[in-house]
Amino acid sequence: MTSERRLNRGERIVLASHNKGKLVEFRALLAESGIEIVSAAELGLPEPEETAETFEGNAAIKALAAAKATGLPALSDDSGFCVAALDGRPGIYSARWAGPGGDMSIAMQRVHDEMGASPDRHAAFVAVLCLAWPDGTTRYAEGRCEGEVCWPPKGDQGHGYDPIFIPQGDRRSFAELSADEKNAISHRGRALERFLATCVSTDPA
Repeated sequence: MTSERRLNRGERIVLASHNKGKLVEFRALLAESGIEIVSAAELGLPEPEETAETFEGNAAIKALAAAKATGLPALSDDSGFCVAALDGRPGIYSARWAGPGGDMSIAMQRVHDEMGASPDRHAAFVAVLCLAWPDGTTRYAEGRCEGEVCWPPKGDQGHGYDPIFIPQGDRRSFAELSADEKNAISHRGRALERFLATCVSTDPA
């Protein structure tokens, strides 16, 4: 059930993710809010199967599972790389394109191969955050970053599809930006900005 309930500043929450790169980004982006983050991996929580057909649905599955398992509010992020020439794929399947070993070079090569010679290079990173409480209450925030696909991959910062994505208004890939530069414009950074504005109390902790 969705409501207008808010998280209190300084509160402890679970990040419903086993992705170390996401954990680093979330801790940096939420540092000023005073919110304390512990990850699902650090708590030894299993990863639930993501069976929904939307970013919002999969984010809810992860957040609700972590909240109910720990008794704490839980924040999840379901994000993906959406390529126009591939009808929005890989989208919700972005992580799965890396195969069972999580090899992103395989995923990036697949994007390149399936795009072929398409002149349409437009792509977007999309992130949907879900904040869930143990009683089933949920809040959502979405962020997007538009840009285009580049090839070959460039840069060694970031994670995921960052080396083949050039954000609008820049010539560098996400993987060539500093963490601060990326967080200022990224899909996750924008989603978290909305999350802080709409889902976190402005009252002092």
